[in-house]
This record gives sequence, C-alpha cells and structure tokens, in this order.
Amino acid sequence: MLVHRNLFLPVLTGLVTLAWLTLWIWEQSPYGRYLHHAELGSIDLHSDALSLLNQAGLYIAGWVLMTVAMMLPTTVPLLQIFRRLSGQRSDANQLLWLVVAGYLSVWLGFGVIAHLFDLGLHELYEHNTWLQANPWVFGAGPLLLAGMFQFSRLKYSCLEKCRSPLSFVMRYWRGAREQWHSFLLGAHHGVFCVGCCWALMLLMFAVGMGSVGWMLALACVMAIEKNLSWGRKISVPLGVGLLAWGGLIAFNHTYTWQ
Repeated sequence: MLVHRNLFLPVLTGLVTLAWLTLWIWEQSPYGRYLHHAELGSIDLHSDALSLLNQAGLYIAGWVLMTVAMMLPTTVPLLQIFRRLSGQRSDANQLLWLVVAGYLSVWLGFGVIAHLFDLGLHELYEHNTWLQANPWVFGAGPLLLAGMFQFSRLKYSCLEKCRSPLSFVMRYWRGAREQWHSFLLGAHHGVFCVGCCWALMLLMFAVGMGSVGWMLALACVMAIEKNLSWGRKISVPLGVGLLAWGGLIAFNHTYTWQ
C-alpha cells in the first residue's frame, strides 16, 4: 500500500474509522452474533472442517477489526517518530506499514489464543454443573483479574515501554535489513502493548465483544494510559474500580444465594 508520507496519518485515521464503522454495521447485522463471545459456545466442534473454518474466520475477523479500531490509534506516537527517522528513505512508506503489520500480527496471535481459551471455557461449562449453577463467575472473574493486574509489576514495566516511543524505536530499530527490522519493531511494540493491555482486552469477553460502546470506552482508557502524560495516574483508580465491580457481582450472587 503506497501512500505519500504526508498522507500516512490521514490514511491511518481513515483505516481506524472504517474499522469502527464496520464493527457498528456488523453489530446491527444478522451476523452480529459472531462479535459476541457467548456465541463461541454454539460452535459444533464435530461439524465439518469447512464450517469450522468459516466460523473461526468470522470470529478472528471481528477480533482483527476490534484491534485495528481500539489498539492501532495508541501506536500513533511511535509511528510518527519512526516516520521522522525514516522519512528520507524512498521506501519509508513501506517500512511504516511493515511496522503496523508487525504490531497487528502480535495482537492477532493473542486473539487466536484468547478465543481458543474462551472456547475451552465454554466446553468446561457444558460439563461442569458447578459452573452452570454459578455463571456469575464468568462476569466477575475477568473483572477481578483485570483489576488485580492493574497493580502488577509486569503491567507497569510494559506500560513504561509503550510510553517511551522514542527510546523504544532507538533500541529496536537496527537500520539494517530494513523491511524485516521494521516488521520486528512493530512486533516488539505489540508484545509490550499486549503485556500492559491484555487483561483490559479480555474484558471484552466479559462485557461482550459486540458492544461498540464498551469497545470505545476501553479504547479510550488504554489510549490515555499509554499516550497522555497523566495517563499512569488512572491505573490505580481503574484497578480499584474493576475490583469493586467484580467484587459486587460476587457479593450480590452470594447474598442472593443465601
């Protein structure tokens, strides 16, 4: 995809906008169920291979769109720095898109793992009477996990890498074998981005991947944490809020059960 370097950000903005619009239209369509994690339980693992591939493809396509819409905007500071450093090259545009491709490939890999794990949980639910009697666990669990992760050392270690795009580019951009190293730069950034945001992204499985409103709210939170000077200040209050929300779900279930 060849785009004049001055048009890179407008094209990137258009790509992200298109992803949000596609998600919104998809949510309203008869195929909107493929954006909801609850529908993973309806997959018949014993059906023919073509049917399984079609269903898996729809879920992964939804994840990729969600990643482009929610996470790609948070990479803009790094992409701008990389564009300035490589701007004099004749292949600068191609290198930029390779950074984007490397970044999205890591999120795609994480999405495949997350969907397989979620599918396994649905299978476990079908064969576990305790889980069937306590479905609230699937709502409270991700919230409590995400809340606790907000206080972890791994969270802040990865977040600091994401919040320092210049030093990150200087460390991982080798300048030799430019195409491959551009892809690796994006992949490295994706690894640290997944490292600081994976728990928040998993909340989509709790609140529903098909909820564009929730996607937008979480995208704003992650963008603030990663890119604004005061973003780190919201990490602790966010963690407390998530723990309180998950704890309230558990408490309400316990109180009702008693």
